[in-house]
Amino acid sequence: MKGILTKWLNHTNFGDRLLDEEEWGREVEALYSLISNYYGTDKLVLKASKLEALALMRSHNLIERVAGLRKIVMDDPTDYKLPNKEEIPKLLEDIEDKIAELIAKRSIEDRLERIVTEKIQERHEDYVKEIKIQVLQETAGPENAQTLKKLAIIEKMNTISLNRSAAEVLRPQTIEEIIGQESAVQALLAKLATPYPQHILIYGPPGVGKTSAARVALETVKNHSNSPFAKEAPFIEVDGTTLRWDPRDVTNPLMGSVHDPIYQGSKRDLADTGVPEPKMGLVSDAHGGILFIDEIGEMDSLLLNKLLKVLEDKRVTFDSSYYDPSDPSVPQWIKKLFDEGAPADFVLIGATTRDPRELNPALRSRCSEVFFVPLEPKDVQHIVRQASHKLDVVLEDNVPEIISEYVIEGRKATSILMDAYGLARFRSSDGDVVKITCADVQEVLRSARLTPYGFRKVRTDVEIGRILGLGVAGFLGSVLEIEAITFKTQDDKGTVRFNETAGSMARDAFFNATSVIRELTGENLHNYDVHVNVIGGANIDGPSAGLATTLAIYSALKQQSIRQDVAVTGEISIQGSVKPVGGIYEKIFGAKQANLKKVVIPLENMVDVPQSLRGIEVVGVSTIEEAIKHVF
Repeated sequence: MKGILTKWLNHTNFGDRLLDEEEWGREVEALYSLISNYYGTDKLVLKASKLEALALMRSHNLIERVAGLRKIVMDDPTDYKLPNKEEIPKLLEDIEDKIAELIAKRSIEDRLERIVTEKIQERHEDYVKEIKIQVLQETAGPENAQTLKKLAIIEKMNTISLNRSAAEVLRPQTIEEIIGQESAVQALLAKLATPYPQHILIYGPPGVGKTSAARVALETVKNHSNSPFAKEAPFIEVDGTTLRWDPRDVTNPLMGSVHDPIYQGSKRDLADTGVPEPKMGLVSDAHGGILFIDEIGEMDSLLLNKLLKVLEDKRVTFDSSYYDPSDPSVPQWIKKLFDEGAPADFVLIGATTRDPRELNPALRSRCSEVFFVPLEPKDVQHIVRQASHKLDVVLEDNVPEIISEYVIEGRKATSILMDAYGLARFRSSDGDVVKITCADVQEVLRSARLTPYGFRKVRTDVEIGRILGLGVAGFLGSVLEIEAITFKTQDDKGTVRFNETAGSMARDAFFNATSVIRELTGENLHNYDVHVNVIGGANIDGPSAGLATTLAIYSALKQQSIRQDVAVTGEISIQGSVKPVGGIYEKIFGAKQANLKKVVIPLENMVDVPQSLRGIEVVGVSTIEEAIKHVF
């Protein structure tokens, strides 16, 4: 084609071209050859037939062949006019331009098609590679050499065990194993073994069995006919000191939280569709059972308020800005949690070592309250003997008694026993009966730097100006030694000295005592130098040392001896009345620990004395005169 066009362009005389029919014929043949190559022989014949140019194309007449060529190239079936001979050169030139345009267009299309084909082939190969990887993952799983090696390490670690911990071995398994808390355990069972169980708050010092009692109480009431707890009712235990409220609600192990698909992440199928995933918390895990929160008094106040709301509603609600209830891709279980909330119908048991007045009043109003008491020496001894049976060891005489002198809680007692057991086990040979001796226990006590709890023992003698008072800190009572001495002055300008560490309220009680003594004896203490001392510098900031302080000063002033096996507590008024004070049970317990014979308390506090109290005499007085009869 290029040669023909070049030849025609080199013609200097257009008229020569007009007369050169032989050249026209060769050019028409060449053009038909190009068209045949462009369309293909079969398609050319088919196209010519559709355009009614087949007869013209096969004609031997040059003009008809040119007309057929024009029809085919111009794709015009309505062109029936035969050209004149003079029109042939110009017509051939137009046909050439059209054919050149078609060939150029075909060239560009072929190049683009080749590029597209190459891209499609690349994408196809990538797709096939991805499908192969997916098939391999589905058939072979997520494992490889590295993951299988790590799995083998973990499996090997699982074969190594140091046996159970001491806490597991010695933990009480039945109600009978809860020692020294008979009244509290009975109250606990009474509040659970009913069709209408109550939420409970347990108060008491650490290590006296609060957690163990709650656990075995649930197992016990499961067998009760009136109990609402099923055999599979859960006991969910959590430490209140570890619970914190997240203001963003990103994570909340107690109440539950929502894993949003963007910020917190969720399951891949949910994240791909933008669906948030609710995560239920411990309150839902405890559904149908008990949620036990140790040290509930240490919980974050905002989280505690949320917990109180759950106790009322018995459900936990979830919320998320990503949740669309009309989204058809949201699974039914997620829709149900967002629309109805998660069930959380459980009984709350909270344990604390705090004073009841320090707890949230709203929490206390929703719960019954049970008080656990410090363990007496005989209870500690029972726990030690019980633990020795579980350890299958023999105790030397006096081992339980020695341990009971140093601790007032079961957990610490078993800890000392376990340490002594370790010494005895290390000393003995295989097969020998393990015997824990007093020397083993003393070695443990020395290494732990422990001192006897009840170091103030009762005395059978009498003493002037010295009296035993009673104090309380938390749930533990203790015996206080208060002493007084007076000196007559010559200038009626006596001075008064009192422990600064005792507290301002104790000082006020001392000044009340001066008025009462003047009423009793007619003596003005301004005529004396008076020194009152609380031995050990104990802080007794409160009014309950008023009676003891008054009696100590009275004894020093009148030189009357006071019994040393009696302790007193109570507030003194300036008129000599003995007013009620708090912590009576704990104070009586402290007196029993010191082996005292008698305790003098305000008459109005006699209702606080347990009916089952044994081993100590408790006397109620309403005036200073009545108290004098019992201590002098």
